[in-house]
Amino acid sequence: MIVTLTANPSFDRTIALSGHLERGGVLRADAVLEQAGGKGVNISRAALAASEDTIAVFPAAGDSPFTVELQQAGLTCRPVAPTGAIRVNLTLSEADGTTTKINSAGAVADAALLARLRAAVTDLAGSAQWVVLAGSLPPGAPDDWYAEVAAALTTTGAKVAVDTSDRPLIALADALGTARPDLMKPNAEELAQLTGDDPAAVEADPAVAAAAARRLVDAGTGAVLATLGAAGAVLVTAEGAWSATPPPITVVSTVGAGDSSLFGYVLADLRNAEPAERLRLAVAYGSAAASLPGTTIPAPHQVRPDLVEVHQISPEANDPAPETEVSAMREQR
Repeated sequence: MIVTLTANPSFDRTIALSGHLERGGVLRADAVLEQAGGKGVNISRAALAASEDTIAVFPAAGDSPFTVELQQAGLTCRPVAPTGAIRVNLTLSEADGTTTKINSAGAVADAALLARLRAAVTDLAGSAQWVVLAGSLPPGAPDDWYAEVAAALTTTGAKVAVDTSDRPLIALADALGTARPDLMKPNAEELAQLTGDDPAAVEADPAVAAAAARRLVDAGTGAVLATLGAAGAVLVTAEGAWSATPPPITVVSTVGAGDSSLFGYVLADLRNAEPAERLRLAVAYGSAAASLPGTTIPAPHQVRPDLVEVHQISPEANDPAPETEVSAMREQR
């Protein structure tokens, strides 16, 4: 079973534009899509589509439109009493696949809410193979909250994946000695933020991305799945490093593609796949999501791992830097 935690859920509203976004102009929309979402919720949706058992944990009232929508879709939910209304995130999607996101902050969390969320997740973790902590933290949550929850989950037997950004991601990297997640899933910009590398170089060169990810593995995380946009993704574990290039697709919306990639990795792990095959399925899921509108989650029949090319990265290209402390590398920027 996959347990997901979405600490800061959202109604995801996507406006598909017929042309390019023009600031100050009058634009026409081809379609407007809205659904209950958030990174963890998206991963649970993908699990449901793949017939994998999943429970989604999030702050919302049990009878709220957010919870009811997910339950009507067939998703098993563990809503936790919230402190305020669910936020709305807006995505403007242009005809060429370019997306512009406008995310609101969300309701302010207090210590009682965070305690309820943590208790719900740790309670479910005992019967789960994977627990996924995903998305931004709500206002009021300490930056190291994901790190604290990940550390608490180390005694449950469940594997832990974390997908977040900015200060919560930095706090997690600084706590890898105790948090020790089994998987971190940064994109190129987030990975560079942690290691002090050039984001453009990380995204353009799998060897650079692998070397940066290796520092996080050496610091204490089990694996790093770094998504590199159109360049595919890199996977680094203690055993080695691999890169994968996606099949040719027409990009419709990149929103949710990273969530689908993370699910593809977890799904392959549940099937006892080797690292290269975990990466292959991750990239296949991410590519399938990018070819669909809004935050549409791909169904298994839309995923083509057979079209993904995976290559092992030579150890020489993946040698770690002499100093592997992530916090020290950030200070060198």
